[in-house]
Amino acid sequence: MKIGINGASGKLGAAIIEELSSRGGGHQIVAISRSPEKAGSGVEARKGDYDQPETLQDAYAGLDRLVLIPSADLRPGARGAQLKSAIDVAEKSGVQHIVLLSAAGTREAAIPALGESYWTAEQHLIKSAPHWTILRMNYFAQSMIDEVMMSQSQGMLAGLGEDRVAYVSRNDVAAATAGAVLGEGHAGAIYNLTGPDALTGHDVAAVASEALGKAIVFASITEEQLRGGLGQAGLPDLVVNAIMDIKKTFVEGHFDVLTHDVERLSGRAPVSFRNVFAATKS
Repeated sequence: MKIGINGASGKLGAAIIEELSSRGGGHQIVAISRSPEKAGSGVEARKGDYDQPETLQDAYAGLDRLVLIPSADLRPGARGAQLKSAIDVAEKSGVQHIVLLSAAGTREAAIPALGESYWTAEQHLIKSAPHWTILRMNYFAQSMIDEVMMSQSQGMLAGLGEDRVAYVSRNDVAAATAGAVLGEGHAGAIYNLTGPDALTGHDVAAVASEALGKAIVFASITEEQLRGGLGQAGLPDLVVNAIMDIKKTFVEGHFDVLTHDVERLSGRAPVSFRNVFAATKS
């Protein structure tokens, strides 16, 4: 097969390409991104910009399967529009199977909600693509670890209330994606990619305290306090709004989902948050 990865220059895209390459099978891998020069060896690099659909026509030419990784664009509605356009171009280009990376807890949502993009993309994919698979990712363990590291000087990890999240390693998402792309019987399926357990904010703080050798506590604060603190840190409004949205979905239980789908697709058990933290620190 000829397999395209759109978003290949990001960390997840690079990890997916590495997983696909390691599994052999003689498949051709096409790395698609706005920066094709960043593609590694052993793959075909093509320029493809979500914001320039005309570049996607050449990028998707001749592909059998395509992985769509949402961009990091935080403008309200941007990612939904980008993915809808990419799906349309892929269909016109004759791509037979699209694998969409989405988010756990996806449900009907409207702009400016962060989850609107995933809802819009999923619905359009289901209606338009000849064959599709949706992989709903839980929150990345690495992203929470980054937050812990930025908060450690204060000794406090903040949230908007009691939450429970099944943090998943980025590498486990990549392995599961490779399994879905290369395997059969996944057309029309929606999988939830989660870690092996769901952790509360207090659990995360305990793991961080052990890993860092210093006390980290979890504190539930108000939306006004969190927004004010993020603003004082100098973060732009788009980033502040995104973080606020994510923290709200934590409390609402969007990421309180546990499945065996990572192991089902990848052939290996997912790594725990504790072990990801230990590996990151080392």
